[in-house]
Amino acid sequence: MISSVCVFCGSRNGLDPAYRKGVEELARALAKAGLTFVYGGGDIGLMGAGADAAVAAGGIARGIIPDRLLEREVGHRGISELVVTRDMFDRKARMIAESDAFVIMPGGLGTLDELFEVLTLRQLGYHDKPIVVVDLHGYWQPLLAAMEQVVEHGFADASIRELYCTVGSVEEALARLRDGPAASAGRLPDA
Repeated sequence: MISSVCVFCGSRNGLDPAYRKGVEELARALAKAGLTFVYGGGDIGLMGAGADAAVAAGGIARGIIPDRLLEREVGHRGISELVVTRDMFDRKARMIAESDAFVIMPGGLGTLDELFEVLTLRQLGYHDKPIVVVDLHGYWQPLLAAMEQVVEHGFADASIRELYCTVGSVEEALARLRDGPAASAGRLPDA
């Protein structure tokens, strides 16, 4: 069973208000299900909005932030737990270790880095945790097309498609975690 979900998302809000709304909806649903919201520890952008929504809904928000970004991303002091790590590598390792599933919302380079880290680790057998990419308003379509090109050009096997699932809404993401994506190790408890 899943007890904590790591949400990778932007330290900015992005241009579409649906991104912030989606992260807040996800965080509230996780809190309602009694699941810990694990994230990058920032108090700004989608990260801060998600943490605020989780705490406001009575949930646990565990932020994990490297010392160097503590001021830059305005480390969130109003969450359940703020863990400060030595660097980005330690941050990712801790986020991965403390999470039973990963949900990828819109974000920038850091979000891409985190997504590819968990995908690669799953491909290599370091974990078998569900990875759900939430493609709000088609945000991830260019990335998904690039991943298909990697397969089409022979740089990866078609089996990489089984490492993650893609959904179009937060509601679908929650349902996939509840039902268990293909080859997943965990499930959300029934609401």
